[in-house]
Amino acid sequence: MGQIRRSVEQQVNIDPNKPVPVAYIDYLEKILLHQDFGDSTQYQEGVFSILFKAMPWSIFISLYGLALGWTFNVFWGAMLAYKEGKLFDKAGTIFAMIGNSIPYYVAAIIALSVLAYQHGFFPQGGRYHESLKLFYLGWDFGPLRIGWLINEPDVTPGVNVPFMVSAGWSAALPILTGFVLGISGLGMRGNAVRIMESDYIRVARLRGLSQSRIASRYLARNAILPLYTGFMIGIAGIFGSGIITERIFSYPAVGWYTFAALETRDYPLLMGAFIFYTSITLAGIVIAEFTYGLIDPRAGGGDSEAY
Repeated sequence: MGQIRRSVEQQVNIDPNKPVPVAYIDYLEKILLHQDFGDSTQYQEGVFSILFKAMPWSIFISLYGLALGWTFNVFWGAMLAYKEGKLFDKAGTIFAMIGNSIPYYVAAIIALSVLAYQHGFFPQGGRYHESLKLFYLGWDFGPLRIGWLINEPDVTPGVNVPFMVSAGWSAALPILTGFVLGISGLGMRGNAVRIMESDYIRVARLRGLSQSRIASRYLARNAILPLYTGFMIGIAGIFGSGIITERIFSYPAVGWYTFAALETRDYPLLMGAFIFYTSITLAGIVIAEFTYGLIDPRAGGGDSEAY
C-alpha cells in the first residue's frame, strides 16, 4: 500500500495521505509559488520545463493565425457590408459559408498531403530545420537565373536570420491553413449593416464628414465591439484547437505534448497542460474586461459620447 501511495504522489504530485482539501491547497502552493507541476512519467523531466519550452511555439502559431484571421475578417466584413446586396457581397457570403463548413482537420490533412508531401512547397513537420535553402528566380540583366537566397547548411537556434526564416517557414502551412478556413467576416458584416442604419450615422453624414472618417470612427468602432470580446475569449479556443493542429503538422508544442500525454496516460503533464489552457482563458477574459472601455467609451463610465 505504501508503494502505491508513493506512486500516486509521484504521478499526480499530490500526497494521498493528506485530506483532499489540504492536498489540493498544497498542490496549488507548489504550482503558484514554486512552479512545481511534478515530473512527467514519459519524458522523466519536470512538467514546467517541458511546457515552458513548448509554450512559445504554441503562442507563435496560434496568435499569428488568430491575429491575421481576425484582422482580415474585420476588413472583409466591412467590405461585404459596403457592397450589401451586390454580386461581391453574395459571392463573399457563399465563400465564407463554404469555408466555415469544412472541418479544419480535413483541410489540414489535404494541405499537408498536397503542398508538403507531393510538391514540397512547405516542410512536412517540425518547428525548424537544421538546414535551410531558399532559392529565387531573377534575370540579373540577362537570361533567367536561379540562385540561392539563403543557403545555410547548419541552422543554429537563436536570434539570426536563417533560424527565424526556418521557424517561420515551418509554421507557415499551419498558420495559412487556419487563416484560409477562418475567413468569414459574416459577424462584422451583420454588425456593420445594422449600424449603417443608425441615427448617428445619418447625423454624421448630414454634418458633412468624410466617408473615411465615418467608416473608421463611427461604423468600424461600433461594429467591432461584439467581435472584440469574442476575440479575447477565442484565444483559449485557438490554443485548444492547437492540439489537432500540432498533431497533424507534427509541430512539437503544448498541444502536441498534451496529445502525447493523453496517449501515454502521463497525468502530471496532462494536468499541467490543462492548467495552461485554463490560465489562458482567464487571462483573455480579464484583458477583455479591462480593455473594453478603450474601444467603447460608454463602457468606461465616462461622460464622453459614443459618437
